[in-house]
Amino acid sequence: MSPFVIIATIAAYMAILLLIAHITGRNADNNGFFTGNRRSPQLVVSLAMIGAAISGVTFVSVPGSVATSSFSYMQMIFGFVVGYIVIAFVLIPIFYRLNVVSLYEYLNIRFGVSSHKTGAWLFFVSKVLGASLRVFVVCTVLQHLVFAPLGLPFWLNAFVTMALVWLYTQQGGVKSIVWTDAFKTVLLVSSVVLCIVYVVRELGYSASETFSQITSHSYSKTFFFDDVNDERYFWKQFLAGVFMVVAMTGLDQDLMQKVLSSRSAKESQRNMIVSGVLQGVVIFLFLMLGVLLYIYAERTNLVFEGGDNLFGAVATSSAFPMIVGIIFVLGLIASTYAAAGSALTALTTSFTVDILEGQSRFEEQRLRKIRRWVHIAMAVLMSLAIIAFELWSNDSVINLVYGVAGYTYGPLLGMFAFGIFSKRQVRDKYVPLIAILSPIICFVLDKNSEAWFGGYRFGFELLILNATITALGLYLASLNMKPKNE
Repeated sequence: MSPFVIIATIAAYMAILLLIAHITGRNADNNGFFTGNRRSPQLVVSLAMIGAAISGVTFVSVPGSVATSSFSYMQMIFGFVVGYIVIAFVLIPIFYRLNVVSLYEYLNIRFGVSSHKTGAWLFFVSKVLGASLRVFVVCTVLQHLVFAPLGLPFWLNAFVTMALVWLYTQQGGVKSIVWTDAFKTVLLVSSVVLCIVYVVRELGYSASETFSQITSHSYSKTFFFDDVNDERYFWKQFLAGVFMVVAMTGLDQDLMQKVLSSRSAKESQRNMIVSGVLQGVVIFLFLMLGVLLYIYAERTNLVFEGGDNLFGAVATSSAFPMIVGIIFVLGLIASTYAAAGSALTALTTSFTVDILEGQSRFEEQRLRKIRRWVHIAMAVLMSLAIIAFELWSNDSVINLVYGVAGYTYGPLLGMFAFGIFSKRQVRDKYVPLIAILSPIICFVLDKNSEAWFGGYRFGFELLILNATITALGLYLASLNMKPKNE
């Protein structure tokens, strides 16, 4: 595909996005930026949640992963559904009852200032690293398709991408994000469905043949009960799905900020359940597409490097009309901007509300100015992180970043679980130390598990262990203290 075709596609997409943001974000005040004034329509929030949860990494990686993981991801999706139910009926009522703007205000109410700051900084570190890495993956694709052919450097790629994200989020915040993310979700799902249609047409399959080819293929195996040491083992993935969603969605300011913009707790609960089910359907479509892409690649002897490049290699090959490549680019950009825009808004909210204590310290006009400067600073910080990934991009660094981001959610899960299911009060000053020691202990156990535990290897369940150690530390910090009566 020509770089100019891709640029024109992105420009048209951004024009629509900016129009939606302008219409929905007009006259948005600080409350509109942070909470959407608690007036976001139900269906729009449900769709927006899908767009924010599915990043560009998901878009390019999930189809390619079926060669090594088959459909085992669906085991985790079943766990996700249970996790969404926990969020809907345990966390959401608490957040609405306390009327929090940032989730981590709960920790202040329950334990104290140190706990509040600890939760906010855990989120800040994990989100900056995780969101920037996801945008980096897509920037590398854009560098190959657009910037490199035009002789433009990667640093410009990073700043342009984040400047566009900043542009459509800077005015309305959550008030605009729920609408732009809903639009991006529709575009994302449409792109996957259309790509499936074009690949099926190229393979010459009927609807029944398509279903038969997918279900009979070895890559479509879904359930794994044989080997407990296998990372695909059912109970590992299912339980990990439950706890990952509770920690990385229910305790994540990024994803929950849109849900909490609903008019009421009941509406927010419905949005959570609906978006969880729809997200499972979308992931299943990605997995189906993955099998079809591998079948096509085998039949045509298509050469590609690694599973992550499979989707792009097929979509932009000369065997397909240009519209397929355009659909791929639109889907990729939609998923990236949805995740990046949502993360940028959440980082701005958490830093302003939690770390700077903006709502309690400043009046409306002063808070608006501070929020805008924080928003710019967060965009610049993410740009610099993306550039850093490009300078030191190798598997060990990328795996380390994902690992660090994953470790930070364990203490959050432990802190919230202890606060919700216990009435005990803790010595607030010890909470930051507990939140640091818990991931360190988990890291040591993970690195030595095979030697110490008879060949056992930790997978996603390490999150559960991290949360458990944090909760135990909080219990020890609560000894000889009276329970808090809420």
